[in-house]
Amino acid sequence: MVNVTINGQKISVPEGTTIMEAADQVGIKVPHLCYLKGVNDIGACRVCVVEVEGTDKLATACNTECVEGMVVTTNGPRARQARRINVELIMSDHNANCPYCLKSGNCTLQTLANDLGLLIPDYPNVAEKMNWSRELPIVRDASKCVKCMRCVQICDKIQNMNIWSILGTGYRTTIGVKENRRIDLSECTLCGQCITHCPVGALRECDDRQRFMNALADPDKIVLLQIAPAVRTAWGEQIGLSVKDATLGKLVCALKKIGVDYVFDTNLTADLTIMEEGSEFLDRLTHREEHQWPMFTSCCPGWIRFAKTQAPDLLENLSTAKSPQQMFGTMAKTYMAWRLGIDPDKIFSVSVMPCTAKKYERTVNEVQDSGHGKDVDLVLTTREIDRIIRYDGIEPDELYDVPFDDVFGEGSGAGVIFGSTGGVMEAALRSAYFLATGTNPDPDAFSQVRGSGGWREATFNLAGQELNIAIVSGLGNVRKLVEAVRQGKEHYDFVEVMACPGGCVGGGGQPFRDGEEKAEERAGILYSLDNVNDIRFSHENPTVIELYENFLDAPLSEKSHHYLHTEVKDWDLEMNFDPDALLDPRQTY
Repeated sequence: MVNVTINGQKISVPEGTTIMEAADQVGIKVPHLCYLKGVNDIGACRVCVVEVEGTDKLATACNTECVEGMVVTTNGPRARQARRINVELIMSDHNANCPYCLKSGNCTLQTLANDLGLLIPDYPNVAEKMNWSRELPIVRDASKCVKCMRCVQICDKIQNMNIWSILGTGYRTTIGVKENRRIDLSECTLCGQCITHCPVGALRECDDRQRFMNALADPDKIVLLQIAPAVRTAWGEQIGLSVKDATLGKLVCALKKIGVDYVFDTNLTADLTIMEEGSEFLDRLTHREEHQWPMFTSCCPGWIRFAKTQAPDLLENLSTAKSPQQMFGTMAKTYMAWRLGIDPDKIFSVSVMPCTAKKYERTVNEVQDSGHGKDVDLVLTTREIDRIIRYDGIEPDELYDVPFDDVFGEGSGAGVIFGSTGGVMEAALRSAYFLATGTNPDPDAFSQVRGSGGWREATFNLAGQELNIAIVSGLGNVRKLVEAVRQGKEHYDFVEVMACPGGCVGGGGQPFRDGEEKAEERAGILYSLDNVNDIRFSHENPTVIELYENFLDAPLSEKSHHYLHTEVKDWDLEMNFDPDALLDPRQTY
């Protein structure tokens, strides 16, 4: 332990503690911009400078360790002046047209500038110009980049993809995709973790709100919308609703007020995915010698992009089952259209997802099986749906619980937990047990797979067979697991993979606030919803039973293979834009 004094307060902290961490322990917040605990502590922005008694130079609080007897002043005149000048210089290289920025009101730099009273710029603005397609799933606006390096560090240290790189030198230094490639043609998985950790508006998802509004205004279109499991954990965060008040029924209410014709739960096709994937797993076990092992889940498009570029030798191991989003899209324009008496060519199928990679997935030619254009016409992130609610002036206290539209109702508890790391595995094992034995297990028999660790393992007995399973989230962990499997160090039967740390609840399309990581908290919401659900097994969902009886015949039937399965080895990494997708003539400028 070392003894330090910060702003007159004496404190003892473990050796190796930084000034910022020590100050935080006594309730003193040191302003910062580039700092991200455990990921980015390079002191690049110089906003966190503090005065240390006995030294002439200011110290960066984020990466200067406390030493015995250190006396620190975080708000002395030298620190205040330096902090103000540093933020002014950053602002001079930043497009500060805040009303046109999606991060306005939730921007760390904007908050710093306001707190420091920067009302009139002292330096001429020399911000870099944007040169990026606005239609790609991830959009980078160079004019807003503050070179904080967070995107680089998140991609390198957490996701281990090394997509972003420092380009140029000196004044011309910028951040871009390595080798100056288009991002969707690079190895980028489009997970969007760089977006959720950018402190300003330099990174965002492709904004599809206007296409959504155009569809609502078109009298020849019937807007049919699905809501992913993880969305219910976070949708109210950016419109001022507490977790308790942000019920799914209120989101349905908001969507109906906006003008959506039909609102359904993606949990339905999460259950359908489990039926197909669980049946596929049992079939592979029956013919073990004909397949490569382990079998990997395939519902995460970020993971599929990773496998395509980083582990093409394992593509045969991936389940052929489509993701719940794409299964829903196919069913919407086939069976659902027939059941509702709707012309499928008039359906405009929208999904609300916690994911930016889903914007890519919907364009893949190999998942278009309805015969009526794109199976999913548009993907909106959770953040975008919040912005649309605000756009329409809908007040949170005016919302009340409205049920999903009849016929296709809600899903099971097993479908709900799809949004958390381990949820897909647990749901699959619940139904695989039933399919193998004809009896239901205890719904919580496989709860051992739950948790927040990035790489977890478990062993279960299924109808006399001992199964070794693994759950992995975050692409840095995925890479480690893949290498261990390749080298024969680990032997699994079934592996669940999610590209984002914590799973979809921590997805690149979820709401965010700088410095907060909420995946674990959101996962707890999903498990609590599963616990109180009347139906906790995918195979007991009455709508799923109806789908097989009236349309699909049975899991893995010829019809099911046609509509619900895909060969990921044939997927193209490039986005296949719809002709009407390029609505903005100023794609780049």
